[in-house]
Amino acid sequence: METPLGTLTRARPKILYLVTEDWYFCSHRLPIARAARDAGFEVVVATRVQSHGEKILDEGFRLVPLRWRRRSLNPWRETRVLVELVKIYRRERPDVVHHVALKPAVYGSLAARVCRTPSVVNTVAGLGYVFTSRQTKAAALKPLLRLAFRFLFNRPNVRLIVQNPDDGEALARFCRVRPEQTVLIRGSGVDLSRFVPMPEPAGAPNVTLVSRMLWDKGVGELVEAARRLRESGDAIRVTLVGSPDPENPASIPESQLKTWQREGLVDWLGYREDILNVWADTTIAALPTYREGVPKTLIEAAACARPIIATDVPGCREIVKSGENGFLVPARDAGALVDAIRRLARDPELRRRMGAKGREHAANGFSEETVVEQTMAVYNSLVLRRVKG
Repeated sequence: METPLGTLTRARPKILYLVTEDWYFCSHRLPIARAARDAGFEVVVATRVQSHGEKILDEGFRLVPLRWRRRSLNPWRETRVLVELVKIYRRERPDVVHHVALKPAVYGSLAARVCRTPSVVNTVAGLGYVFTSRQTKAAALKPLLRLAFRFLFNRPNVRLIVQNPDDGEALARFCRVRPEQTVLIRGSGVDLSRFVPMPEPAGAPNVTLVSRMLWDKGVGELVEAARRLRESGDAIRVTLVGSPDPENPASIPESQLKTWQREGLVDWLGYREDILNVWADTTIAALPTYREGVPKTLIEAAACARPIIATDVPGCREIVKSGENGFLVPARDAGALVDAIRRLARDPELRRRMGAKGREHAANGFSEETVVEQTMAVYNSLVLRRVKG
């Protein structure tokens, strides 16, 4: 990939990724970081290290462990996090910083402004808990985030990557982020040579939800749909794949997940690395979420030719074309889920047609190569701007 990096003064320009969790970096940002490394960047990853530190180091990246918690709102602790980030940015002196998710975008942008970091990229992968939750705490945080976005993101050396047009419009309308600062890159991409069409599994149709176990992902509505389907005698399985996320206020307790499993409503498999085997055992993919960026799990499902049931909300609308490769239903509506599941479960030919359309749609704009190329173009535009400036 041709880049303008040779025009910079240092031998190897440096990019620093600020990500909340090491597992998220590996699942959603690793291909982009590899491309940056191969283009000549020295890559530094600052994140909370739990179980993927060795994997990051094996890529030849430098790892900076962070002592932060996504859920914390303790003023003293959060001030210490900001001070820690400023120290890291002053020590590392990166040419480009790439912040992923809301908290890294706000905190990292503050540190970058203090340290006069030349180029800043923020990826907002969905507007998240603060914008979707009805809780009082979320409502109180919204004005603060709007002010932070307006102050930090409307700068010539800053680019804001959004994953769907709805989020771009919301940030322009409510946070006054200028459109010229915003770049649309639809998701994190998937490896289309790895996620390929698969035959349906034998037996009763299996409806699978793959995500963190959060109420905001619509897990409760899908379980209620499973309850109604069982009571009406429909031979349909429902499988949940993913772990609770204690750092997220919407996390579902493990005890609740185990209760649903004991009642025979769902099979809860927890976190799974062998995601291809999960999709091989899936008949219908489901994600009745309240809001997304662009959910990677649905792109994977589409690439594997699985029909999808999702909610008619930002992010899901990018992947699911209702009536073509799946169905979009209203959020928080278990009854609509039941109807959509029954329709697909009873019609194998409809599933086949929708699955084929889903694969076609995934290949047209959601490939890993496309996302990497678009993100590298953002890096290079900022580097060229700096050189010409």
